[in-house]
Amino acid sequence: MNRKILYILLICNVLSGFSQEEKTTNKNKPIPSLLVGATLNYEELGTKKEKLFLKDFKYLTPANAAKQTRVHPKPGEWDWSELNEFIDFANDHNLIVRLHSPVSPQASKWAKADHRTPEELSKIMEEYMMAITQKFNNESCVKYMDVVNETILADGSWFGPKEGTHQWENPWLNMGYDENGFPLYILKAFEIATKYASNKALVYNQNVGMETPMWGKVKETVLYLRSKGYRVDGIGWQAHLLLGAKRKDFVDNMDVSIQKLSDLIDWAHSNDLAFHITELDYLVRNEDADQLKSEREIQKKIYDKIVNVLIEKSKQGEVTLNLWDLGVRPKKETGNFQSIYNEKYKPIPAYYSIQKALKISKNDI
Repeated sequence: MNRKILYILLICNVLSGFSQEEKTTNKNKPIPSLLVGATLNYEELGTKKEKLFLKDFKYLTPANAAKQTRVHPKPGEWDWSELNEFIDFANDHNLIVRLHSPVSPQASKWAKADHRTPEELSKIMEEYMMAITQKFNNESCVKYMDVVNETILADGSWFGPKEGTHQWENPWLNMGYDENGFPLYILKAFEIATKYASNKALVYNQNVGMETPMWGKVKETVLYLRSKGYRVDGIGWQAHLLLGAKRKDFVDNMDVSIQKLSDLIDWAHSNDLAFHITELDYLVRNEDADQLKSEREIQKKIYDKIVNVLIEKSKQGEVTLNLWDLGVRPKKETGNFQSIYNEKYKPIPAYYSIQKALKISKNDI
């Protein structure tokens, strides 16, 4: 029996082998709280946004400060200054941190250069993963670590490289595939994280909407990583609502989308995975006053539905919710992302959806 057949049998066994009793939360185990947090950018430390963050949240994602493009901006050059300051901030205020530190499209331009060979890419990626996992493995405020991000397109195909260095692209796919067609960069990233980030919960983060082909590939990849002996502790969804046609589908078909989200969380929990909404915001493209008011009411409606699902699912397993920014964030030539405050830092309707989630969260995290 060859390895591919063995692998198929493994996946079938994992997918079908959970009895109803095994899917039920162990009554002797404490039920996890719903952890709710937000993102701060480095330049927002010491500002009004920092004060608003500390008023409500104990869970922090330091924006893009942990990505390869920030900490390894040039060959032979490392810059941990922003991330170190975030860690000091988290320790000063007793915060839980998720390092958004994935092997992802957000790579340095020098790494994305078209002339890079698979061997060069592998060395660059391994250097970054070794450095960040070893540096923060014993940092007590860091609980979660994104290992990969934005790996799969909506149709279920692997997201790969593009010509040049200025486009949204994933250069790491050029490292190649293993014998079963899985990207070597994903395998290597989780191999390194499993070994050197032993104290952190490892997250497979993904974008787009609730597309079945895409999430099917995520599930398959997570199970395959585990079959290799690598640890995956959670899956994450970047919920930039209305960014692109697929995430527009999520809002236009709200009830269907929420059911798919619910089913995905159930799958995660049945496979002993935490579920993280890692980047929640809502894009408004046309911002005349009436349109903006109407869109913010729609935003609240869907945030209410998302929060209700997370509250319910927190009774059976670990779930987290992270807002990407707190205020209005411009999207060049597109519109503005809305979070929970307006331009004058006054609460918008979605703020009250998040307050409902915060009330469920434990105060002693």
